[in-house]
Amino acid sequence: MLKIIVDAMGGDNAPQEIVKGALDALADPGISLILTGDGAAVERELSKYGAFDSKRVEVMPCTEIITNDDMPTQAVRAKRDSSLVVGLRRLKEDPEAGGFVSAGSTGAVLTGGFMHIGRIKGVMRPALCPAIPNVRGTFTLLCDCGANVECKAPQLAQFAVMATAYARAAYGIRNPKVGLLSNGTEEHKGDPLHQEAHALLKEMKNIDFCGNVEGRDIMYGDVDVVVSDGFSGNIALKSIEGCGKTVGDLLKREFTSSFGAKLGYLVTKKHILGLKNMLDYSRLGGSVFLGLRQVVVKSHGSSKAASVKASVLQAAEASRGGLIGSISDLLEKEGFGGGGDA
Repeated sequence: MLKIIVDAMGGDNAPQEIVKGALDALADPGISLILTGDGAAVERELSKYGAFDSKRVEVMPCTEIITNDDMPTQAVRAKRDSSLVVGLRRLKEDPEAGGFVSAGSTGAVLTGGFMHIGRIKGVMRPALCPAIPNVRGTFTLLCDCGANVECKAPQLAQFAVMATAYARAAYGIRNPKVGLLSNGTEEHKGDPLHQEAHALLKEMKNIDFCGNVEGRDIMYGDVDVVVSDGFSGNIALKSIEGCGKTVGDLLKREFTSSFGAKLGYLVTKKHILGLKNMLDYSRLGGSVFLGLRQVVVKSHGSSKAASVKASVLQAAEASRGGLIGSISDLLEKEGFGGGGDA
């Protein structure tokens, strides 16, 4: 049975929502859970739920927690008995462990991934890759969304390779369409970095590169993968998040403004909730840290149970789909296989 390790103390709503979401993921009969964290606190949360298979849940007690106030590198090195570090070490050492999920400090997850898991051979920079809902009713993978603020063109090309492998392995998309995030769709648009990246992507034989795309195309275009440097990608991601919240608040304001508006809401409630759900990217899970030797998923810091459940299942599907091997194979085909793991 595939084990998924969950940092039960990571995130704004830990451990309550983390434990609940992880238990909800046990609806998948092929996985079991390892919950790392304050043993008493985790057991207290588990005691609230009587109808789960306790044989599929293991608790690894820890004495420390890494918070958002900690300096990531210092915390990962110093807090060796933290829920995050203990979970990553278990992922590395347990051959039955298929993935790790944390809603904790992004910096600490990235640093811990580097230090305890390491990179796939040939990977220059691992990248965070969330799935963003789109108008087609599916999703678009955005790679990178914050792990690498400054990038070089070959790194952007590698992001396209890794995200393509991810789309194939975890979601069964046989030939993902790839776009490069820029300030216009014309080939000559973008700064020298993006022009160089565009030229590299055009020459790739195993990537279906469709050219430049704009920010609106993440949700409104017809590509499956959007490649970006982490700075631009993070701004795009937070803009999408803000847009979703703004639409939700505006709709609530309008439909509570008068008695007639409230009646109108009752008629359209199903469609309004559908729109709200479509704009919520957290329902699709977290951001997979592509390029590590094992599957690591970074959930949103404010994740509730539904998002944690999705992240656990996301980690399981990526592991079952052979994500790590798929990335390694595609890197080799594109001539990136000769690098080291420094």
